[in-house]
Amino acid sequence: MSDLQLSLLVIGAVVIAGVYLYNWVQERGLQRRMQQAFGESHDDVLLKAGVESVLADGRLEPQLLPQEPAREAAARVGSGAGGTAVAHGGEFDPTLDFAAEIDADSPISDAVVSELMSKIASCGKPVHVAGYDLRSEAWEDVVRGRGGRYARLRVALQLVNRAGVVNPAQLAAFSDAVRACADKIPAPVACPDTQAALKNARELDAFCADVDVAVGVNVIAKDGATIPGPAIRAAAEAAGFKLGPDGVFHYRNDRRQTLFTLDNHEPAPFLPESIKGLTTGGITLLLDVPRVADGAEVLDRMIAIAGSLAAALGGRLVDDNRAVLSEAGIARIKDQVRSIHAAMAGRGIPAGSARAQRLFS
Repeated sequence: MSDLQLSLLVIGAVVIAGVYLYNWVQERGLQRRMQQAFGESHDDVLLKAGVESVLADGRLEPQLLPQEPAREAAARVGSGAGGTAVAHGGEFDPTLDFAAEIDADSPISDAVVSELMSKIASCGKPVHVAGYDLRSEAWEDVVRGRGGRYARLRVALQLVNRAGVVNPAQLAAFSDAVRACADKIPAPVACPDTQAALKNARELDAFCADVDVAVGVNVIAKDGATIPGPAIRAAAEAAGFKLGPDGVFHYRNDRRQTLFTLDNHEPAPFLPESIKGLTTGGITLLLDVPRVADGAEVLDRMIAIAGSLAAALGGRLVDDNRAVLSEAGIARIKDQVRSIHAAMAGRGIPAGSARAQRLFS
């Protein structure tokens, strides 16, 4: 074999490896975006509540034909933050938060407060510290560097979110940090029972897994063509979407809450700096069911906008089986969304509420 032939073989191998690596990176990027949006997938147990046709990846898929088996759809990004609710001041949610209270006789030093905040920040779950300001005689969010003015602290750890339920080690680390802070002051501390908190958190997490679903519809280019990124951006913005730094278009209400999103049907995100040179075979509109109030009405709006986008981009409005959506299929999905929202309301977690925003984030 000549040197030229050997060089060509090496170059060819490098090119093939590069293509493989690029595709792998794109797939990993899509997986990360889905994990950030929905966390780990859970088994479907919604049939117990009479809700049908929920896919194993937590996505409701509109079907043209009821008897047609639905395949597991490729996961795509759910709705963005859009004002994720968090605990504030001295107010905590006993359903979501494991909250302890330190009650000192005199102002707690900034060094002690800062040490406490550093320790609990590594517990692996959202945490929050509120202090009772002796000057204003009111509870407020504690900020580093503003110690020496609080004689009481309320310290909370969120027990459940889309990343899962708190584990015993995390809860023990949090409790130990709070007690160590109280010992250093010294001051009495009131801390809830950890075993009861873990039991309640696991039950809540199981319920959340049941209702954590999304509804997606697709606009696909006709006859194997592609849609240019600039055309997608123009049509999306004309419809009311705003492109976020996460590479996803968000359709928000007047309170800046995301109602539904528009994402690439293919792995590459719609990043602001690269969308001009991007082409794709389609787009996906996604409704994050537990984070949106009035889900059936919002679904109507999303499908109407998807239809207008299909017309503007010369595409077809289809489900993940590439079957054209029917009124009957859409009505069936709306009934399922209503059932999920009713189950959430019955559990004291109205869809789209501050509590739901915290749980499903």
